[in-house]
Amino acid sequence: MTTIPIAPALSGVPRGALARLGDAMRRHRRVIALMQWLVVGFYALLVIVPAFLPLPPSGASIVSNLTLFAQFAFWGIWWPFVIASTMLVGRAWCGLFCPEGTLTEFASRHGLGKSIPHWMRWTGWPFVAFAITTVYGQLVSVYEYPKAVLLILGGSTLAAGAVGFVYGKGKRVWCRYLCPVNGVFELLAKVAPLHFAVDEAAWRRHPARTANIDCAPLVDLRHMASASQCHACGRCSGHRGAIALAARSPNGEILALAPGRVGTGLALLLVFGVLGIALGAFQWTVSPWFVAMKQSLAQWLVEHDALALLDDRAPWWLLTHYPEANDVFSWLDGLCIVAYIGAVALIVGGTTLATLVGAAWLAGGSRFDWKTLAMALVPIGGVGLFLGLSMLTLAQLRGDHVVIAGVGAVRAALLALGIGWSAWLGARIVLGADASLAARSFALALYAIPLALTALAWYLAFWRW
Repeated sequence: MTTIPIAPALSGVPRGALARLGDAMRRHRRVIALMQWLVVGFYALLVIVPAFLPLPPSGASIVSNLTLFAQFAFWGIWWPFVIASTMLVGRAWCGLFCPEGTLTEFASRHGLGKSIPHWMRWTGWPFVAFAITTVYGQLVSVYEYPKAVLLILGGSTLAAGAVGFVYGKGKRVWCRYLCPVNGVFELLAKVAPLHFAVDEAAWRRHPARTANIDCAPLVDLRHMASASQCHACGRCSGHRGAIALAARSPNGEILALAPGRVGTGLALLLVFGVLGIALGAFQWTVSPWFVAMKQSLAQWLVEHDALALLDDRAPWWLLTHYPEANDVFSWLDGLCIVAYIGAVALIVGGTTLATLVGAAWLAGGSRFDWKTLAMALVPIGGVGLFLGLSMLTLAQLRGDHVVIAGVGAVRAALLALGIGWSAWLGARIVLGADASLAARSFALALYAIPLALTALAWYLAFWRW
């Protein structure tokens, strides 16, 4: 293992307890690697084995049935708290625990080492991958059935290994460009109060020749100003006396964004994906509008003797089909799910995009960037993901007769936190623009519309329906 000299101090990055923690992560790579492979083994057990077991019998519980335990581990604990951890400590999940990251990097170290093709670098992949995975997961009921978990999570893991084997040399090409949640993690890491800070002045002053850091997610370390792509693995800690784990304001990165620094693909992922598609995916199961739409369409089909869409014999890998559990989707069910999620994405995302563009035009015209303003919505987007995933946590616990008191109050507090945080960020950005007070006031009023719309959507899901 290459020893990286560490300067006694960084001029812009204090070397306190956090910096020493980062250095310890760099020194103990073997311990981290062992932990990563233990996670891979546990992940493989929970993804593969339940898919070949019978469905849980009536009366089974999380502690007595492996399938139910795996569902709770993945959707009740794993994913909600991966979202929360990314907002708190950046992408440490990616760098220290993620099984797909471990496997794709391992495959890349022993693979063909081909250069990354141009098509793979397309900035729209995070949105496309997130949208397809989210909608398809609803069609096959990935939260409820282990075969669907094996198909989606297992398929994603196989794809990660294949991409790693073909492209790069010891790199996480899959994670950087194709992972379905990479874009979501990029967004949420922007508000993390912990990050690996880079002091470019210290980098330039460092006299010693040092080995290059093998940065698996392909980050330009010297110019790393964002936590979005850093996997927080600690390998670069202390490099040239210029990189250290440090605390920062959770608002700093978003408020420091300059126009043109946010990609269109990432902004659209936030607006139409996190705020739109994800909301529709969490909401349709409790929405009376969905039920009314499906019943009306079914009645029309019966009246017109057009019964093909009512057929429920689609294979399980295309639509949910578990007759032994009395859970079977017809083609109409599938179309309604897609239509509902799409409608929510278009209404919420379209409204948000229109108001952001309008607010940006009012605040500064061509000198003001709607994509920069969109990043102020990251807090409510992250809180929404956590609230939606925690719905699964609570549903699974209720199935085991575990009821947690005060859930409504906690939900209200988290929703208020997300709305208030995003409102404050948006106000700081808009009111700091170079425009008249009247124009900035109108811009801020427009920016408040998507916040109100998101709050209304969660209010309906939690307290009205």
